[in-house]
Amino acid sequence: MKILAGNSNLPLARAIAGYLELPLTDASVRRFADEEVFVEIHENVRGEDVFVVQPTSFPANDNLMELLICIDALRRASAKRITAVVPYFGYARQDRKPGPRTPISAKLVANLITEAGADRVLSIDLHAGQIQGFFDIPTDNLYAAPVMAADILARNGARDITVVSPDVGGVVRARALAKRLDNAPLAIVDKRRDKPGSSEVMNIIGDVSGRACIMIDDIVDSGGTLCNAAQALVDGGATSVAAYITHGVLSGGAVARVDGSALTELVITDSILPTEGTKASKVIRVLPIAPLLGEAIRRIADESSVSSLFD
Repeated sequence: MKILAGNSNLPLARAIAGYLELPLTDASVRRFADEEVFVEIHENVRGEDVFVVQPTSFPANDNLMELLICIDALRRASAKRITAVVPYFGYARQDRKPGPRTPISAKLVANLITEAGADRVLSIDLHAGQIQGFFDIPTDNLYAAPVMAADILARNGARDITVVSPDVGGVVRARALAKRLDNAPLAIVDKRRDKPGSSEVMNIIGDVSGRACIMIDDIVDSGGTLCNAAQALVDGGATSVAAYITHGVLSGGAVARVDGSALTELVITDSILPTEGTKASKVIRVLPIAPLLGEAIRRIADESSVSSLFD
């Protein structure tokens, strides 16, 4: 098999290749003067099982086009099977029609990846599980919960921990993490969202007094919801509040907002390339996800079970 990397997150692609003890495929992914994407693969991939590592994070449209053009180049070079490894799947938050005359962009992106020539998709913590059904090709949705649970237990143990879902929609994810933490108790933040990127905490469902709270979610973007929830938990008597988030989008002033919040720690994975501001933060810590992705890629190539990774 071969590993081809786009420009979105080269350190992650190198770490995956290192885990698999493979070199990255020799290729050029660059821009013309007018910013059009150009891809050229400098080695033979005919009959190969190729994995294209390319999160579609900021700038989402550029990185998505890179992914599509890499897939097209591989298809025209007669690769046997092409797997799009998209640790962070952009446009996933647009997975339904929240109002009239709005798009379902996640389905559109799924169609684009399929039509470009991908035979399989591998991602981590899709924003909504039903996005797997948007693809007409096999799709593996990995979970970061085992990596997070191991980190939490190594640092805190499971005593006096309460797992918190920052909204009602994330209860299933929070319950899965709580189960891995010796069935830790669960709490839910009841919030009201008047518009995208803005929310107001209404109630805390569950007892958090005297507990170390661990919030779990898939995406942190502006950080407003997370910081409001952390303050509400502290006001409710929590001794500390940490957050474990798979995808650290952290757009705009999110890093400064997190640094000035009640959060004792924000742990994100490197599914998205951390910015310099993220690296400089004293509150934010990055958890490597390459071993999980690398093992999943190995199992796909070997035609063995991926789901047993989470047993």
